[in-house]
Amino acid sequence: MIYVDVILPVPVNGLFTYAVPDSMEKRAKAGMRVLVPFGRSKTYTGIIAREHVGEKPDFKVKDIYSFADDMPMLLPQQLRIWQWISTYYMCSIGDVYKAAMPQGLKEEDGYRPRMETYIGLHANMIDERSIVIAHSMLGRAIGQKRVLDAYLELSKGGREITREELMNSTHCTSAIINELKKKNILREYKKEVGRLKQATGEAVELPHALNEKQQDAYNGIMMQFMKKNVVLLHGVTSSGKTEIYIHLISQAIKEHKQVLYLLPEIALTVQITTRLQRVFGNKLGIYHSKYSDAERVEIWKKQLSDNPYSVILGARSAVFLPFTNLGLVIIDEEHETSFKQQEPAPRYHARSVAIMLAQMYGAKTLLGTATPSVDSYYNVRQNKYGLVELKERYKGIELPDVHVIDVKDLRHRKMMSGPLSPDLMAGIRKALDKGEQVILFQNRRGFSPIVECKQCGWTPRCENCDVSLTYHKNTNTMVCHYCGYTYKVPQRCPNCESDNLISIGFGTEKIEEVIQANYPDARIGRMDLDTTHTRGAYERLINDFSTGKTNILIGTQMVTKGLDFDNVSLVGILDADSMLKAGDFRAAERAFTMMEQVSGRAGRKGKRGTVMLQTREADSPVIKQVVNNDYADFYLHEIAERVAFKFPPVCNMIYIYLRHSNERLVSSAATEFASRLRQWLGNRVLGPAAPPVGRVRKYFIQRIMLRPEKEFSRQALRKYLLDTQSALLADKRYAAIQIYYDVDPM
Repeated sequence: MIYVDVILPVPVNGLFTYAVPDSMEKRAKAGMRVLVPFGRSKTYTGIIAREHVGEKPDFKVKDIYSFADDMPMLLPQQLRIWQWISTYYMCSIGDVYKAAMPQGLKEEDGYRPRMETYIGLHANMIDERSIVIAHSMLGRAIGQKRVLDAYLELSKGGREITREELMNSTHCTSAIINELKKKNILREYKKEVGRLKQATGEAVELPHALNEKQQDAYNGIMMQFMKKNVVLLHGVTSSGKTEIYIHLISQAIKEHKQVLYLLPEIALTVQITTRLQRVFGNKLGIYHSKYSDAERVEIWKKQLSDNPYSVILGARSAVFLPFTNLGLVIIDEEHETSFKQQEPAPRYHARSVAIMLAQMYGAKTLLGTATPSVDSYYNVRQNKYGLVELKERYKGIELPDVHVIDVKDLRHRKMMSGPLSPDLMAGIRKALDKGEQVILFQNRRGFSPIVECKQCGWTPRCENCDVSLTYHKNTNTMVCHYCGYTYKVPQRCPNCESDNLISIGFGTEKIEEVIQANYPDARIGRMDLDTTHTRGAYERLINDFSTGKTNILIGTQMVTKGLDFDNVSLVGILDADSMLKAGDFRAAERAFTMMEQVSGRAGRKGKRGTVMLQTREADSPVIKQVVNNDYADFYLHEIAERVAFKFPPVCNMIYIYLRHSNERLVSSAATEFASRLRQWLGNRVLGPAAPPVGRVRKYFIQRIMLRPEKEFSRQALRKYLLDTQSALLADKRYAAIQIYYDVDPM
């Protein structure tokens, strides 16, 4: 008897064993999708992880119902990376399955191929003579003759003709085509057609020639690849890293290898797609969450076909696609925290997964950025990664001139009351008068983060989460950015009946309103989560700014991420302090990175740009490092602090979260869990304590922090944690506590 161990899309550790009926034994192999019963009445689409022959297990084994495909939908390397993610990120392999595969491949009838109706000659029309006879039989049916003639003309050379094309070209009715079918002259047939239209046609241009500095960097990367599997390309903003990537991709394709090109944001794929399509044509596939599920299913299947894409460009989920011959992985903007999946599990980092995936294929990985993550640069200094530097901008354009504006002093002297300083307002006016463009960066969406009663201090808070509500003026609502709870803005304070309600602070909505009031001639675009949630929104906003339809772009961190515009002369950073005071050990790194990246949008072509950086902490070391574009000094200061306080990348870090609707119960469980962990791990365990937001969606949260050394056995640690968790949950008091892990938290 053949048995199979199956992965199911459920958050339960382990695999599920099923028996294979004798009639299906030949089809059972790893990677095949199977329909299986689960529990009393459910049916799931699972994936065979392995098969084995042996005696019947000592527990009840159900039979699989059927196979969903004629071939495996999961390659061996994919199964290996799923297993690695499950182990490393402390989650079930079912969680990985749910995240990795398009929904249409996780359901029995989840994907329906797109069908098109085609027109062809009836089987009776075997030669030219039979067609002539049929034509004469039509007699005075002028419309039918015209349609038949049109079909014969359109189908020359054996080209297939759709019903829609024939009707559009002849302006005929369905009745005419139906008459020709009844007379056995024409026939209709269905054919599956793909939804993938983003990369059609052949390449139309060669890669641009590299300049001397780019060529040196390219040669350096190839030399480093001879010694290292992972290389960091540290190139300043606008130094031409993308063109180097294109040459590396071209070389990989010449060697008949596939390439995975990862970007942290869908917005970035918008700008680079056209450039890559011109060079790689229909060798390029694009994969991200804004594509429909059916489109993602078709890309998945194409990658398993005999004619897969040579290059996949995508956001983090693209690491899960099938590759038959992966040779190169490029991770652009490798510093970006959005490569890390936060919710739900698996809480993986796409950079780490991609590096491991490349290793499994024997491929090389290139990390590219103007502001390396501390983790990656640490690996360079530890001689794990190679390093290539590109220190000059393309065509020798100077880096932007950064002006620090002391907001604290201006407010003290009553020279600034709103979000924009006089110097920044004058700079915007000057840029607009010259026909130039402006980017304003404020890392907070909505109109203002707080509404407060000036009389009694009342502030509306979320009913489900431990946060205040953000005011969105466009919809006149207060919104929780954690659970989506909304609250209508009251006319009077519900606590004291005062009508003296004020908004405090400012988000991108408020900046937009201020700009509209002060620059009525400006054409404004706003890029944040509220304006980009629909498909095509990124493309529209970026295209409008690129073509000059808008001349001021206001945005959150989305505008910091590698966007390339020709005519931006001024960048305004409106509130550096909110980034610096985020309250965790990566705050300085995130602040430096975002300010450096958004500064790099200024003066990218033609002339030097200007950056105006508003802050109350003008003497902060990070501010000075941004002004001087001094990554080396930033890294030395930052790594010294990480060493002193034992934070990553000097050690590993794992957050353990416990969640329950009863605050006392979850606090008690967390205290006991931490106590048990200390018996083996000692002072590597910190906490428990509530995280910055201690209640989300009506669940109270406690967090335990683990800081094991790099050399600490990951396998032993995982086993100990899961055993300790099982022992805790065996206590009836804590059976309903939810426990999950965040490995390498950001």
